[in-house]
Amino acid sequence: MTAGERTAVSRRPLVGAGVGTFIEFYDFAIYALSVPIIAARFFPAGDSGAALISAFAVYGVAFVIRPLGGVVFGVLGDRYGRRGVLVTVLTLIGVATALIGVLPGYADAGLLAPALLVGLRLLQGLSAGGEVTSATSFALEHAPERQRSLWITVVVATSAVSSVVGLLVVLALNAALGEAAFTEWGWRICFLLALPLSLIGLYVRMRTEESPAYQRARRTEGLSAAPVREVLARHRPAVGTAFALAAMTGLGFYYLAGYFPTYLQVTAGLSRASALAANGVALLVFAVALPGCGALADRWGRRPAVRAGAVLLVLTGVPAYLLAGQGSFASAVAGQVLLALALAVFGGGSYVALLEVFPTRTRLTGAAIGYNLGYALLGGTAPLLASALVAAFHSPFAPGFYLSAVALLVLVGTRSMPETREVDISD
Repeated sequence: MTAGERTAVSRRPLVGAGVGTFIEFYDFAIYALSVPIIAARFFPAGDSGAALISAFAVYGVAFVIRPLGGVVFGVLGDRYGRRGVLVTVLTLIGVATALIGVLPGYADAGLLAPALLVGLRLLQGLSAGGEVTSATSFALEHAPERQRSLWITVVVATSAVSSVVGLLVVLALNAALGEAAFTEWGWRICFLLALPLSLIGLYVRMRTEESPAYQRARRTEGLSAAPVREVLARHRPAVGTAFALAAMTGLGFYYLAGYFPTYLQVTAGLSRASALAANGVALLVFAVALPGCGALADRWGRRPAVRAGAVLLVLTGVPAYLLAGQGSFASAVAGQVLLALALAVFGGGSYVALLEVFPTRTRLTGAAIGYNLGYALLGGTAPLLASALVAAFHSPFAPGFYLSAVALLVLVGTRSMPETREVDISD
């Protein structure tokens, strides 16, 4: 085997983890990007504000079931292997997303239309609950010891890249079909594309090998017979750490990728094209900055990165919205980039730490419980709550105060966070 072939084989788990995460988050991103259209198509006409909040509520529904999906697929991954879970969750979300593209609207099916939409969003959430922690754990357990955070942040960065690809797909179809045709039926193509993308991801994932850490645990009879019970009995502090880290990253990321595209259109008055383009720039900045911050966390430690990122999020939450709400393209980019950079610093240490605090035998289950509870309570509710805060306080900056307040709580809560850079993850 040549040196190039050995490198390709060694990086195949990273590619397999990243490509599936890319597809999972593309599927979530296109829903967020289509919220104004979904509000008009799947809910009664007459009150556009109520329809918009309803569409965001359905967006959040997928996060409600994420903890269940995390537990189910976490247990399966800890008991029977990571690779099989990665294949299953990708199949599930690909089918569910494609089916959204063929659903009838409210005008054709009445209340059945939003009911079916909710059902498919629940399937997406069930899948996503198992995707992130399974994919990142898979990458972690294959990664070189001194590059664990770099590998994890590369996988997570693909979620931001997929949001940019979703933006480009929406913009391209909107330009090719025209505003009227895209709003009428063209948006469905975005969802239908999930099926061929999932087939590509499945091909890549089925060609990867099981993680060495899991194989070692299986050979030495080090697998847990009851992962959930063991996590709750022995690793509750670790679950609390994972929850706090995931809650902050979930809130920040879904503000950026889930709420800002609609905020810029509805509140700041930008056109759809300008809002999506500005959001795409910010997401690209996040995708590029995150692995760089991950490399710094590999050098200096996870705890310093988390603490520094939390301070930046406290300081930039309100200014980010002040800038983005000014109504110009440049200010929209500046405000979102400010948030993206602060979030990248925090994520450089947090994404890997919430995995490293658990041993191999319960890593997927423990991380999935903490991660998905954090994302369900703060990530999935971020767009809905932000929209409600703007309406309740008649202030476009209200979501920024909420972001800063949560970041301050996380900063205080991570004072006793353990440093995991030197942890032996094969234990």
